Amino acid sequence: MYKKYKSLLNNLKDMRSVLVAFSGGVDSTFLLYSCLQSLSSENVLPITVKSQFIPEKEYNDAQSLAQKLGVHLKTIEIDVLSNSDVANNSAERCYFCKHTIFSLLKKEAESRNIQHMLEGSNADDISDYRPGLKAIKELNFKSPLHDVGLTKKEIRLLSQEFGLPTWQKPSLACLASRIPYGTEITSQKLTEVEKAEDILFAYGISNPRVRHHDTIARIEIPPDEWNKILDPSVRDNVISELQKIGFNYVTLDLSGYRQGSLNEVFKK
Repeated sequence: MYKKYKSLLNNLKDMRSVLVAFSGGVDSTFLLYSCLQSLSSENVLPITVKSQFIPEKEYNDAQSLAQKLGVHLKTIEIDVLSNSDVANNSAERCYFCKHTIFSLLKKEAESRNIQHMLEGSNADDISDYRPGLKAIKELNFKSPLHDVGLTKKEIRLLSQEFGLPTWQKPSLACLASRIPYGTEITSQKLTEVEKAEDILFAYGISNPRVRHHDTIARIEIPPDEWNKILDPSVRDNVISELQKIGFNYVTLDLSGYRQGSLNEVFKK
């Protein structure tokens, strides 16, 4: 693990100046921290892209993390749903979305004469269906954590050792991942998902997913947290509050939370 990290620092040092696609998650925070250990802050440009797909609290977290790391975070806003290839939500939706967003980042890098563009994919990310990785490669973004073989577990352990507050942060995916492929993505659906998950967070659920099936909310949470939501008073309140958002039916997925559950259709 430490050998991989040393290789990472050496690779970053050779780049001299970098643009970092920064979300404030475990991986991008670790990548940004590593860049700042290898390069002077004026040669590191973190950028977050604000869209309908990312919860508002994640932007606030990203701003706060950048301040703690002592670097200014640039924000670019984009209407991702204006791209029909994204809104139509085919199985390639992530490719079109990533291509749109990372094209903006590439233009920013070119305007500043920054030759190295980085993103935070790790060595585990090839195990799931991730068409967005194709777009990242096409646009010549580098994935330094992946390239040195750092896994998610190793990144969390190193983040803890270095005092990064994200070391225990749950893995998060964009809100579009809550809507089944082939179902049109709208701002209303994304807002309903965000509000529903905020309600579950408020009841102490650590990493909820609310999958949007039209009038049905399918809740995924780890089985060891079912007792929280099945408490009669909590359950009744959750049902009532999600129905006010617009869901007629509120269900609990008995398979529990699992990353990329909407990709399970490709495994059948």
